Amino acid sequence: MSGLLEVIALHEHDARRAEEGGADRVELLGSMDHEGTSPEPAMVEKVRSLVSIQIRPMIHLREGWSTDGGEATRLIGLIRSYLSAGADGVVLGFLNALNEVDRGTCEAMVADIDAPWTFHRAIDWAFDYRKAWQVVPTLPGVDQVLTAGSSRGLGHGLDEVLSVCREVPGAADLVMAGGGLKPDHVPWLVRAGVRAFHIGTPARPQGSYKAYVDAGLVHSWRTLIDDEVAAHRPH
Repeated sequence: MSGLLEVIALHEHDARRAEEGGADRVELLGSMDHEGTSPEPAMVEKVRSLVSIQIRPMIHLREGWSTDGGEATRLIGLIRSYLSAGADGVVLGFLNALNEVDRGTCEAMVADIDAPWTFHRAIDWAFDYRKAWQVVPTLPGVDQVLTAGSSRGLGHGLDEVLSVCREVPGAADLVMAGGGLKPDHVPWLVRAGVRAFHIGTPARPQGSYKAYVDAGLVHSWRTLIDDEVAAHRPH
């Protein structure tokens, strides 16, 4: 099994270049505001018409990780629109007023869909990261957790991610490491059992979202991840 590589895409040009570079999936965003906002359903349809790799749009419209009844209804409508437009799954995650995982909201969001989804980096803002890991794996349909172990990124949270992979049963299979991912993080994560990786700025020239995704940069990550996974494959 090779590793999974997901790349942030803001439009169809990013998605096409990500696929050319060997990405397995794009996380499709409308903008980078507030840690990523939801795209228009028409963009999902446009991307779907151009790429064959998986597409997971972000379900997030405003600053912070909470939502309310009116917005939640709108977000559920967006999820349905995205799946109808060809998305393979979605990316979401909500916290309550205590900065704990909002199980009720998350379950309501996915109650009527038959598609896998990623719990996004809201987990890195949870008051108790370990307690959040007791809840998130039990949510229906979740198959990955995008995390850096810290709201400040993997540069600060790598040890926390590695610790969770060692100590929480099944966590390594769920973790998709992202948020300041650097090449020298990959060997440590692979040794801990992580096989899914997420990049944003590292896929772009000068690390800027003003630049399109670069297929060559994506390919370099594809090679790095596959080489590390192969090196740690049981013989």
